[in-house]
Amino acid sequence: MKIKIFMLWVGLLLFTTNISAQWAVFDPSNLAQGIVNTTRQVVQTSTTASNMVSNFKETVKIYEQGKKYYDALKSVNNLIKDAKKVQKTILLVGEISDIYVNNFQKMMADPNFSVEELNAIASGYAKLLEQSNDLLTELKGVVNISTLSLTDKDRMDIVDNCYKSMAEYRNLVRYYTNKNIGVSLLRAKQKKDTERILSLYGNSNDKYW
Repeated sequence: MKIKIFMLWVGLLLFTTNISAQWAVFDPSNLAQGIVNTTRQVVQTSTTASNMVSNFKETVKIYEQGKKYYDALKSVNNLIKDAKKVQKTILLVGEISDIYVNNFQKMMADPNFSVEELNAIASGYAKLLEQSNDLLTELKGVVNISTLSLTDKDRMDIVDNCYKSMAEYRNLVRYYTNKNIGVSLLRAKQKKDTERILSLYGNSNDKYW
């Protein structure tokens, strides 16, 4: 896998000079869309807490496959500036998936959320993930060799805008996560059960408000 990733980024070096690189054989947009699709299935089919946990296993499976890809991608070094910006943009998608999957697993174990509320939260994640994947698809079109009508500067501008927008989505997913956890903490405070909920999500209380 690491060899494949390395070869991808050798190709992306060409992207920064003659704009003729191709997208990865292992398409990260497929990973992101797979998480979106399985999340929607969770929302559509989960009626009980145990049912939801069981259904979410497929999302976790796709996430773990993607994590291997992103971990290998992180090890690719010595890229020139523009290729590194593409790398960072793709890695942000991995970070978004990481925030979602790890925190939603904790939310499913949180007694302060009903199944209906969890389904609503998952729907919100699915929408944010799909929007970030749209940016990844746009980036794919820029990197793809078949997109011949753009100048080098046009392509570099799109790459830069994709990176900035993806970073905003990452921050939005983090904010959305913390606000939902904040709701649980407020409910826990009313029940005098704050310590247990902080232990579930982590003790950095300030970030949830």
